[in-house]
Amino acid sequence: MKFRTEIEPFSLGTDIDYTNRMLALGSCFAELIPARLARAKFRIEANPTGVLFNPRSIASTLGRLLRAEAVRREELRRSADGLWFHYGFHGSFSRTEADEALEAMNEAVRRGAEALRGADTLLLTFGTAWVYDHGAETVANCHRQPASEFVRRRLTVDEAVEPLARLLERELADKRVIVSVSPVRHTGDGLAGNSLSKATLRLAAEALAERFPERVRYFPAFEMVTDDLRDYRFYADDLVHPSTQAVEYVWEHFVRAALSERAQRQLPEVERIVRAAEHRMQHPRSEACRDFCRRQLAAIEALREVDFTAERAYFARFLK
Repeated sequence: MKFRTEIEPFSLGTDIDYTNRMLALGSCFAELIPARLARAKFRIEANPTGVLFNPRSIASTLGRLLRAEAVRREELRRSADGLWFHYGFHGSFSRTEADEALEAMNEAVRRGAEALRGADTLLLTFGTAWVYDHGAETVANCHRQPASEFVRRRLTVDEAVEPLARLLERELADKRVIVSVSPVRHTGDGLAGNSLSKATLRLAAEALAERFPERVRYFPAFEMVTDDLRDYRFYADDLVHPSTQAVEYVWEHFVRAALSERAQRQLPEVERIVRAAEHRMQHPRSEACRDFCRRQLAAIEALREVDFTAERAYFARFLK
């Protein structure tokens, strides 16, 4: 007997391997799969300016990174408790001194611009279609400012699609894109509001995939959690975020769908080396420890295209 409808194995045709460079932007879920990729030593940068919940803010951030546009002092705002912030950046970039905030933000722009220039693949994750407009600007983060300063509304499908489509037609014409919709439930919008938001995002993702069939692929993370797993067992205690087990399930599908066959074969060995480097040496001066480190260095040498700089240095220090 079958007790659930499973998503069958599929391929995105992207064949990502250890030579590719990636940039991930989007909701908090956009940091989970990239974190797994980074831990597995893939070349990826995720959300350099902080979490981006809506497609319009993702497009705006991409525009700034494409221009490598430095943040100007006049773009900053000051909160009632004395923090300097920017509506396009996460609160972790806020500072009590304006110059310090600018330095942190512009370092993030520099790092993100460099990652975007080198990236051949973008991972974009849409979190919500509900946005907050501050004048003519759709903010990425409200920074707990008074609700009276914003107009809350829901993006239309076209509003979600067009800013990204313009970039894909021009400045990002050489990039391939994997789009997903976050399975994180925005219960603050109400269940009906969350459902409407996710439906808008799903239509937007499909519109992009249809408009750029050679370069844009949809990865069904949303459907995996909400329709395949489809049970509160697979959510964290807040009943909003997917559980660790659910994230692992999505990751396993992503590996099969997005990575090349060679990368899939290499992945277990890469993960084994990473775990070995996290191992605390009980007897660092023993011959057993030295032999262990020699074996790890030999394994690293066999995976030349993988960047094991930190791991190589760690094991080498026990052989001095």
